[in-house]
Amino acid sequence: MRIAVAVDGPAGAGKSTIAKVLAKRFNLMYIDTGAMYRGVTLLSKRNNVSPEDTDILCRLIKSLEMHFSNDRLIINGEDVSEEIRKPEISNNVSLYAAIPEVRELLVQLQKEMSKKYDVVMDGRDIGTVVLSEAPFKFYLTASPEVRAKRRYDELLENGINVEYNNIFQDIIKRDFIDTTRKANPLKKADDAIEIDTSNLTVLKVVDKMSNYIRRKMSNQL
Repeated sequence: MRIAVAVDGPAGAGKSTIAKVLAKRFNLMYIDTGAMYRGVTLLSKRNNVSPEDTDILCRLIKSLEMHFSNDRLIINGEDVSEEIRKPEISNNVSLYAAIPEVRELLVQLQKEMSKKYDVVMDGRDIGTVVLSEAPFKFYLTASPEVRAKRRYDELLENGINVEYNNIFQDIIKRDFIDTTRKANPLKKADDAIEIDTSNLTVLKVVDKMSNYIRRKMSNQL
């Protein structure tokens, strides 16, 4: 059977880290859809394209050559994996990701990837839109405080000076934008397995997901 794993959840829930480990365990292609939206945000900022400039923004997206190489996002031949994690991008990505035309273009690209390969894909509308027919769906969550602390520690480790309270407020703001946007808002798919990662290690979460996948695959043999 085709393996397609959808992983959704709010910012800082551990989706990307967990999805990468799961992908290696099952030999799947990992596709970080959040990185794709961050990439669009980065290139928009570089070209002074605001979220209101929809037509220019869509033309910009169509001109981009975007792919993943060893979990790194490459845009027009440039590895932007580090730059897209900076606070300026984190603080603005939800504004660009909320634009229906942007989501339509990137969702189309993501669906094309899933038709070619066995994938694990993480984001905010994977189980509900991009991989709505996926046999395996998970919704990862954690308290806002835990998610803010994770992002805070990650940025400090990368040498980026930030204030915890600013990160916390950004998490709250992004949650509101992501769950209330008109185009494909963040929500748990009806058939998704919800896992609270607040007090679990990455490997504990991956083990829970792996056990569910193996059980379901065994039942369908």
